[in-house]
Amino acid sequence: MNLSHAQNAGIQSIPVATQTAPKAEDASAQLMQAVLQSGYGSADVLRLGTTQRPSPSQGEVIVRVHSAAIDRGTWHLMTGRPYLMRMMGFGFSAPKNPIPGLDLSGTVVEVGAGVTRFKKGDQVFGIGAGSFAEFAKAREDKLAHAPKAVPLNTAAALGVSALTAIQALRDHAKVEQGDHVLIIGASGGVGTFAVQIAKALGAEVTAVCSSSKVEMVRSLGAARVFDYTREKFYESGEKYDAILDIAGNTPIAQLRRVMTPEGRLVFIGNEHGGDYTAGFGRQIWAMMLSPFTKQRFAMMMAREHFEDLEAIAQMVEKGQIRPAVDRVCSLGEVPAALTDMEAGHIRGKVIVRVEDNLPSERG
Repeated sequence: MNLSHAQNAGIQSIPVATQTAPKAEDASAQLMQAVLQSGYGSADVLRLGTTQRPSPSQGEVIVRVHSAAIDRGTWHLMTGRPYLMRMMGFGFSAPKNPIPGLDLSGTVVEVGAGVTRFKKGDQVFGIGAGSFAEFAKAREDKLAHAPKAVPLNTAAALGVSALTAIQALRDHAKVEQGDHVLIIGASGGVGTFAVQIAKALGAEVTAVCSSSKVEMVRSLGAARVFDYTREKFYESGEKYDAILDIAGNTPIAQLRRVMTPEGRLVFIGNEHGGDYTAGFGRQIWAMMLSPFTKQRFAMMMAREHFEDLEAIAQMVEKGQIRPAVDRVCSLGEVPAALTDMEAGHIRGKVIVRVEDNLPSERG
């Protein structure tokens, strides 16, 4: 019904000037600063900007992000490599979620329908969608209450990497008291947690990393550390009950030679393959060997679930694990940190402090 029809029908129209319009302050309150990703590529596809705050769906909460953290998965989602992941539903020409970031810690500010484990004001950590922002949404089953033994910003480092490490060691490598465990790539996010978790499980840990990271890895509990730039671990004559190969490229034959007859080998990622499939040739070859040997091989992707996040929090409370923090950066410094990760310059985790003193927007 248009205005003239309303007047003719005796309906009093409301002057436009008196209609309720959104207040400017209300509109601005629905905006937030975030790292935005325009497409796939190197760090120059990222910029600091302003976007709409998220709203929770069924089973989700909104977290005011205190801190986030950088992990290898975020780098893959930035570059869009391997290309296979684009066909797996992450977005073909650009990521479905334009805000990167997975790890987070912060305070619940909004609760969606059906949520029972959290309420407004709870401090949490875990895995969210777009954590490089002032606010992020997260599924209830991908969060846990933040441990009190570490500062809230440090808890941001506990999500993806610690979750991957505990599942690799406990569920796939079946590490037990007295096992000899080899961790290849021990200085990164997953590796630094794996060294500590393996020791907490009662294993004797041998680690492999580069020269500049040897002392840091030893301080986390490794009984022996190989500097791969100077020595070859597979020439030492030692045998291992379990091996975690974190983004390594050692040939299967050399890995098998240092495994016990019933040893377990777990592959976690692969950064040395092609753009299309990430070079899973070693893993495929290992799977083909499985029927003909007592040695066991596994490829894994972490299961993102609160039960293991709670187990991690308990280990933190007991003093068994702690994040190895390379540095703390701002939202505006995320691109540089991801570039450093690609170059292998990061030791442990980079924490992204979101809550205070956000830098101005960059073009």
